[in-house]
Amino acid sequence: MNIHAAVTRSPRAPFSLETLQLEPPRAGEILVRVVATGICHTDIAMRDQLLPTPQPVVLGHEGSGIVEQVGPGVAKVKPGDHVVMTFNSCGHCPSCFDGEASYCHEFFPRNFLGTRADGSSGLSKDSEPVHGNIFGQSSFASHALCHERNIVKVPQTAPLELLGPLACGVQTGAGAVLNALGVVPGSSIAVFGVGSVGLSAIMASVVAGATTIIAVDRHATRLAMAEELGATHVCLSDNPEMEQRIVQVTNDLGVDYALDTTGIAAVIQQAVAVLAPRGSCGILGASAPGSLMELDLAHMMSAGRSLRGIVEGDAHSDTFIPTLIRLYQQGRFPFDRLVTFYDFHQINQAIDDAEHGRVIKPIVRHSRDV
Repeated sequence: MNIHAAVTRSPRAPFSLETLQLEPPRAGEILVRVVATGICHTDIAMRDQLLPTPQPVVLGHEGSGIVEQVGPGVAKVKPGDHVVMTFNSCGHCPSCFDGEASYCHEFFPRNFLGTRADGSSGLSKDSEPVHGNIFGQSSFASHALCHERNIVKVPQTAPLELLGPLACGVQTGAGAVLNALGVVPGSSIAVFGVGSVGLSAIMASVVAGATTIIAVDRHATRLAMAEELGATHVCLSDNPEMEQRIVQVTNDLGVDYALDTTGIAAVIQQAVAVLAPRGSCGILGASAPGSLMELDLAHMMSAGRSLRGIVEGDAHSDTFIPTLIRLYQQGRFPFDRLVTFYDFHQINQAIDDAEHGRVIKPIVRHSRDV
């Protein structure tokens, strides 16, 4: 079938809006009519070849839509179901067997390398191959092929065009707090970097019952949003007394939890430095391969502090995304406050606005009839 898609053909260049051909779903695959797709900084990193994603390619990995057709063997969803498309996984490695699909041993090729496991894509432009299957979906398009493992059925009572970011950025920030770090009532947490991921972590910290929630960022406007969403304290990251201030806020104990969303070594060092004894720091910002940092080993060992990486918020998406939707519907997780909508043909403007910090979480949508 012919579809409309935004095609990435060269680094740092605008996407090209084109008509492509999409294969029908194979066994285990699902054809989804895309209603809307969130834009994530990982899409920008793939566009700019900071990750080895081949081009030309259709990016997009926070898609929501309606099932149109299912391939042989699919039992999880049926045509007409409302769905969100999240990250892909293999289903047969030790991590997948343990129910920890975000640590799939094939996570990188299944999500970043632009082909199915057999090397095919499903996308083409006349006779020209176009890479697809990014995060098992490539949802910067009117239609996408995804898989049973990365499709999540969502309630038809929820606003479908809003839900795409739950598949990655929002799931990552909220899951880091609720799943990976296991923030408990009455505890303290500092979140370094409060874009869409960090603000999701702030909201999740409120849900978890943390009573001291500290937001750290270089943008005063984002710190103001963090306060509106539940941060009890805010601190500009360029404040030379930032670490001391955080420790003082916690009665000179340090925070129980810290979360870095930036992937910057110097910031991670600050996050570790403000940990209380037995405190835990999670890192979930993307860093370039080979990035290194130094740690004070005595500081880590002598007080039982820990540092760990977090992918996709340790989320079991089939249950976690519906949980976030219920929290949103109850008014307890207002992630809609982060969103700015654009029509699909405005995708390049949406990306430019995201790159320059004019918006927090852009979503491109195809129609408003759902």
